[in-house]
Amino acid sequence: MSDIKSTNIYWHEGEITKADRERQNGHKAVCIWYTGLSGSGKSTIAREVEKKLFEMGVKTYVLDGDNIRHGLNKNLGFSPEDRTENIRRIGEVAKLFVDAGMVVMTAFISPYKADRNQVRELMEDGEFVEVYVEADLETCEERDPKGLYKKARSGEIKEFTGISAPYEAPENPELVVNTTEETDVEKNAQKVIDYLISKGYIKNSN
Repeated sequence: MSDIKSTNIYWHEGEITKADRERQNGHKAVCIWYTGLSGSGKSTIAREVEKKLFEMGVKTYVLDGDNIRHGLNKNLGFSPEDRTENIRRIGEVAKLFVDAGMVVMTAFISPYKADRNQVRELMEDGEFVEVYVEADLETCEERDPKGLYKKARSGEIKEFTGISAPYEAPENPELVVNTTEETDVEKNAQKVIDYLISKGYIKNSN
């Protein structure tokens, strides 16, 4: 689905570069890619980080898995092929946000290593930060904020990650946030902020 079918198209370079936008924004552009099981806390942490970054004056936006499936990817299901296309599309969108000089965050289960690595390859070195929001299956089932695990266990939902479909955990993520061990959302979000500061993506506002 990723082959280019259009003909007679050309890439147009703009007068304003990503570096120009980064200078104006006062911070580097980066894609923070949260991955983890449903119920691990990806969206919750991403939203808290977004709030903190906004308060620091950082240009930021969250691309949430459920929200994207309401619009851009509403024609995709949850088969392995559709999951791959889902991540391919959002990777391309995230790349545009990075080119715009922003700190873009994505909260998707993105269960397959190959798909996540494909997005990493779209970006320049240092522009893709994989954050593994780690939580064991038991914890995620206990939380089950959307009631999805219950439906998956009953067979109502097919191909559900962690139950009837695989999840391939990252082997070398830039950051691991374990929400089974630490349940405080603010503390988990601060880990992400501290990482971005330590690597020079953003400046410490203190």
